[in-house]
Amino acid sequence: MNKNIARQADDVNPVAAVSTVAAVTVNCLVFLLPFLTLITNAGVGLCSFGFLLAAIWCHRQGLPEFRRHLNDIRGVLTAFAAACLFAGLTVLLHDDIYLRSWEKPSRMLLAVTALIAVLACRPSRMALWWGLIGGTVGGACVAGYQRWVLHIDRPGGLMNAITFGDIVLCMGLMCLAGVLDFRGRQRIWPAVGVVAGLIGMLATGTRGGWVAIAFAALLFLKYGHYLRGRFAKGAVALVAVLMIGGYFVPQTGMSERVEQGISDVRTYFTGGSAFTNVGVRLELWKGAVLLATRHPWAPSSQEQVKAELGELVAAGTLQPFVLEVEHFHNDALQALVFGGVLGLACWFGTLLLPFLFFLRLLNAHESAPPALVAPALAGLLLVLSYFSFGLTEVIFWSVRGAMFYVLMLFVVMGLCLNAREGAR
Repeated sequence: MNKNIARQADDVNPVAAVSTVAAVTVNCLVFLLPFLTLITNAGVGLCSFGFLLAAIWCHRQGLPEFRRHLNDIRGVLTAFAAACLFAGLTVLLHDDIYLRSWEKPSRMLLAVTALIAVLACRPSRMALWWGLIGGTVGGACVAGYQRWVLHIDRPGGLMNAITFGDIVLCMGLMCLAGVLDFRGRQRIWPAVGVVAGLIGMLATGTRGGWVAIAFAALLFLKYGHYLRGRFAKGAVALVAVLMIGGYFVPQTGMSERVEQGISDVRTYFTGGSAFTNVGVRLELWKGAVLLATRHPWAPSSQEQVKAELGELVAAGTLQPFVLEVEHFHNDALQALVFGGVLGLACWFGTLLLPFLFFLRLLNAHESAPPALVAPALAGLLLVLSYFSFGLTEVIFWSVRGAMFYVLMLFVVMGLCLNAREGAR
């Protein structure tokens, strides 16, 4: 009997055993990426390293799948490769641009290992949805506790309040797409994620997320026919109800922030103090445009930009406080000032080409199953959210914000490609 057991153990396929362990690992990583982002400092970095190891571990299964889908993903890969190459060339050609400027673009390109791991191990989409739900609930609890218990005016957990509010809202909006993958009463859970995302954003006082909500509304007007259930459509309506209701509840601070923004704009354009939340942004945008006209094609270093801003301040063109701000509070202007027109094109490509990838999936499958529609809509919401955040903030400024975007992007792309294969 012992000999038979030993013989059966010898007959076990080691590749199959490794694949099973790898599949469990990748499922955990897909769940942990959104779950840990807001409540830990190291969550995104650990998941990034985990996907790299998983891709190496299962490369025999992942690389053939990667090559098979190369025509579908070529545009997205080209966008991130171009951004990485451009950053590397600026470091080589300009002595005053430091090597660390290349770190973030190279790490973002390396995040393609998440796509390889997902294609190889085919994790469950439910791991993503539960991770998003848990991440938004955890984020909302942290921000809510800081705001309404500790009375911190602009809570942000373990990061900047604006970045925290943007990411928790992004995850909440992605939960809207997850409604399609739940059945019956279980659909209450992605709805909880949507509500938590909105609460987390309101607690931080972030206003840039309102643009993302408007884009999400337009997206669901276009693709609302995919939401075949009353509950799914009700989840979309819930967002509008909560935002309108939040405006009239004084404790949320939403109405106060709206009125403050309008007042800041009026004060700035009537010659009053520019040292307000919105006034600072308007003055920085003015400075960014002036700098971009000086050298529209040439990349610039941080020292060069500071020196040129100093010249404009000395001439009385800009207010002195612009010298104290780290960035220009606008992703497009940030890319244009520091990278010129080519840098702007590289940055925009990392948003446009992923957007077109998900758009093609939806438009090419009019009767697509929820297994494909749900991750494709989530991908569109991810890209649109980051684009809208970048209108009033440099959401790609922090490594955590940038890596969350690209890792989530490649995970959702992999889920879409797996779902399309399963539907054939």
